[in-house]
Amino acid sequence: MLGGLPWISHMSYTDHIREIENVSLGIATGRDETVVKSWLRCIEQHRLDPAQACEAFIVPANTLREHRQQSEELIRIARSGLEHLFNQVAGQNYVLLLSDRKGVTVEFLGDPLFDNNLRKAGLYLGSEWSEWRAGTCAVGACLETGEALTIHQTDHFDNTHTPLSCTAAPIYDTRGDLSAVLDISLLSSPILKTSQNLARHLVASTVRRIELANLMAQTRHEWVLRFARSPEFLDVDPEAAISIDGRGCVIGMTHGGAKILARSLGVNWRNPALLIGQPVSRFFDMEIDDLGELTRRRPTQERMLFGRDGNALFAHAIEPQFRTRSALARADIPPPIRRLGGNEPEITSLQARAAKLARTSLPILIQGETGTGKEYLARAIHDGSGLKGRFVAINCAAIPEQLIESELFGYVAGAFTGASAKGRKGLIEQADGGTLFLDEIGDMPLALQSRLLRVLAEREVMPVGALEPRPVQIRVVSASHRPLQSLVQQGLFREDLFYRLNAALLLLPPLRDRPDFDWVVDQMVERHADGRSALIISSSAMAALRAHRWPGNIRELDNAIAVAAALCEDGVIERIDLPETLATAGMDHHDDEADDARTALQRMLTACGWNISEAARRLGLDRSTVHRQIKRYRLTEAH
Repeated sequence: MLGGLPWISHMSYTDHIREIENVSLGIATGRDETVVKSWLRCIEQHRLDPAQACEAFIVPANTLREHRQQSEELIRIARSGLEHLFNQVAGQNYVLLLSDRKGVTVEFLGDPLFDNNLRKAGLYLGSEWSEWRAGTCAVGACLETGEALTIHQTDHFDNTHTPLSCTAAPIYDTRGDLSAVLDISLLSSPILKTSQNLARHLVASTVRRIELANLMAQTRHEWVLRFARSPEFLDVDPEAAISIDGRGCVIGMTHGGAKILARSLGVNWRNPALLIGQPVSRFFDMEIDDLGELTRRRPTQERMLFGRDGNALFAHAIEPQFRTRSALARADIPPPIRRLGGNEPEITSLQARAAKLARTSLPILIQGETGTGKEYLARAIHDGSGLKGRFVAINCAAIPEQLIESELFGYVAGAFTGASAKGRKGLIEQADGGTLFLDEIGDMPLALQSRLLRVLAEREVMPVGALEPRPVQIRVVSASHRPLQSLVQQGLFREDLFYRLNAALLLLPPLRDRPDFDWVVDQMVERHADGRSALIISSSAMAALRAHRWPGNIRELDNAIAVAAALCEDGVIERIDLPETLATAGMDHHDDEADDARTALQRMLTACGWNISEAARRLGLDRSTVHRQIKRYRLTEAH
């Protein structure tokens, strides 16, 4: 008996163990390949014993609270889909579990009359269904494979779970990473596994809608392109979707969208890095200018799109929703933050977001390539926050590992040989009442991450050699050029610390993509005037700067302008004054030809009313070439 329900398995306990042993010896038993691979993982990787019963595990209440907090946004978005699915299977005794990446159930829907039975069986809030703990099960196998599947009765590795029939489907985030699992389970079911085919279809459909809702919520201010194989379902129940930024690059996708993109290039969808950030024209026979032709202004049957693999799909483009709430006026942005960029909308939007966050106590994570100015932004946030304490910056990659503990936490007198007789405050305590900036947080050793997590959670610091902790009140801003989410998945960064630091995210664009590039150059030129009444940069030198890719970002630009300012004559920076790697950048033949080409393109675009396709046709060029030239010459449509 399990929770008062009859044992329904058609296999005996001994037969079940014997079959698992045969599988471990390489003997075929007719069991599904997905199940066989999971059994082998249980034996070879997780070192589980099929003869050792493993009761359902419910995590402690405080642990469950942490998991639910980390999944709060997902639960909110998924809730309506879960309730709709639960109503679809009402009266059939199904239980719905929403599990996070760790296999912990963070949301649950089931008949309250069976609460006790469900809890004993592990079909309950807080149950952990990771494969290493529970053996072969739907949630655990889904997390391992990334695929929808059914684990039916004796498919389960542990004999305790063999009465159950569980069907699960993965939920992927907009970046293509597996973020959760939706499971639909029965305490008892018919013997045939095919009895759960409908459940599998329903859970997969619900997951598809949850992913779409998540994509729409996260990218409402960008283009969204939705797909269907049939025009009848395109506007009401699309199969997949992607989101596209203003440059025409893919910035988000549902799982179905990822598979469509991967198929068009002939690559593996399990590597989302090959898809995110790529121009949409790489995947489809279209440019960003064509999105307007795929909106509801045209009949559904005419909105057809062809992938680079020749596959035809019906597509529905949804235009960006422009913000209706009032943004901060530029004059209302604190000067320290306002001084970090020009007047372009993308930059002022970033500044306004930083200004609003500066007034809160929320931890902020700044992501951006090396040299983009992450510490400058962090300091500006502190200066605009009104905090009375210090801004203390710590480069987590620069402090020697043997000194990092005493540097961060300080020490009391006599804590170790060579210690100061008076002891010393650590950098964290020095930031009390102010801002602690953790630069290159992704390089912090794992052991130290645990200590830092405790400081952030308990708001107190324990110096080396001290008997009592000292209270601290700090605002934490961290930064990294490395993708912390990927480090978490690789086990190189603590997930709980990641969520502590990543309450709010600010993305700094690389210099090559900054719309206020000319403004940044002007600031650098002014900075290096060095007492001269004026230091100007020639159009030839400016063209070279615009053509460079700037792998070192603002730091590299600062060095280039410093060199040019030292070498130039009469206060004018010419192309020849720039470092050698820049002096030839952007030169096709000579400057006059570049100016002529720019002027000719400007005139043609004006004559065509800035219709890119028409201008390309008249010039005998591809549209992508015209787009590149517009960006290269920094042309804009006059209004």
